[in-house]
Amino acid sequence: MKKTYEIEVDCANCANLMEDVTRKTAGVKDAAVNFMAQKMVVEFEEGQNEKAVMKEVLKACKKVEPDCEIEL
Repeated sequence: MKKTYEIEVDCANCANLMEDVTRKTAGVKDAAVNFMAQKMVVEFEEGQNEKAVMKEVLKACKKVEPDCEIEL
């Protein structure tokens, strides 16, 4: 299942780093962050709890950019 989230990210480099850490998060099959559109597309692995996975994604992204926000 793929889902699109609105995000707040300050620079293109941070968006790339957030994309990388999201892809490495357990339960995520693939991810893409579009800095210009301020959107993140996450594809979840089969049978994963989307809300639980996104909590971990947000935690990982906050390590890259502490003031980032993801509209869950």
